Amino acid sequence: MSGIEQLIASGVRGLQPYQPGKPAETLERELGIKEIIKLASNENPRGASPLVADAVGKVLSGVARYPDGSGHSLKQALSERLDVSPEQITLGNGSNDVLDLIARAFVDPGQEVVVSEHAFAVYLLAAKSVNARLVTVPAREFGHDLDSMAKAVTDRTRVVFMANPNNPTGTHLGFEAVERFLLAMPPSVITVLDEAYFEYVNEADYPDGTVLLSRFPKLVITRTFSKAYGLAGLRVGYAIASEAITEVLNRVRHPFNVNSLALAAAEAALADDDFVSDSVLENRKGLEQLGSGFARLGLGWIPSVANFICVHVGPHAAGIYQSMLQQGVIVRPVANYGLPEHLRITVGLDHENARALEAMEIALTESGRS
Repeated sequence: MSGIEQLIASGVRGLQPYQPGKPAETLERELGIKEIIKLASNENPRGASPLVADAVGKVLSGVARYPDGSGHSLKQALSERLDVSPEQITLGNGSNDVLDLIARAFVDPGQEVVVSEHAFAVYLLAAKSVNARLVTVPAREFGHDLDSMAKAVTDRTRVVFMANPNNPTGTHLGFEAVERFLLAMPPSVITVLDEAYFEYVNEADYPDGTVLLSRFPKLVITRTFSKAYGLAGLRVGYAIASEAITEVLNRVRHPFNVNSLALAAAEAALADDDFVSDSVLENRKGLEQLGSGFARLGLGWIPSVANFICVHVGPHAAGIYQSMLQQGVIVRPVANYGLPEHLRITVGLDHENARALEAMEIALTESGRS
């Protein structure tokens, strides 16, 4: 070990940077393709509420000033919407920021963080960056096996991350399973229920994590404005927890971590229920459209309740991904999630879904799959 390597913190030494979905601008620059459809990052294809542009415009003149570091107005709006105290809300630069805060606030080097196989990559990054021991529990039907995860908890465990729905598989956990898991947790464990795709779910047994907070004081709920609200480019997320946990998270939260434009945009987006409802309805139709297309192509897929779907394309997944790129359609390879034969496709608008299916059919034919 020499040079800069010997200076790297031990928890960071083995990490690789998070790999986001390929930007459309990058594909245009690399291949010269102009008409690009990006279905790789689980963004809202409808954009954001019209109210957002007006709200952002009103605060543009004040960008020379720091934002309200407490996010008072947005917290008040969230408090009223969620029926929690503003003192239970921590704002973040996207929910990834809040997930990182939790690891930094509650996990010492050598302690354990429990996650599921096929779980969101940021959990690993957050755990490893504080030199924690990551315990990965095998998935069950591509989703969280909560009984096995509960058995994996030891006296060294400090945080359990679980996503509901899960990214990238789109699977979900029911109320009884989540409740049973929380009842099994010792007082020394913080359980994080990541609900980034909460707004999209329409399953009768799906729990709203906030209703569990009063009974389980070591529970933390994380959500985001990046998905259904269409604010991925502005980065606003938040955690809901007990006042005691929230106070600790605010000790390590960076000052002014959510900018003025994002604060105004999030508050405006929160007020437009019709936009979110229409987005959810459009997404439901898109899931059906993609599922029907996969069936026609003879492909299997993981049933999803979110705004994306993982389709099994076989051992040539990497080549199929590249072929679709060449056709101007960006999807997401998920080999890094332990799913080397799948591709994750964000639900787009009707014509985007149709084009993705057309590109996939061509790619499959080229690979000899169909």
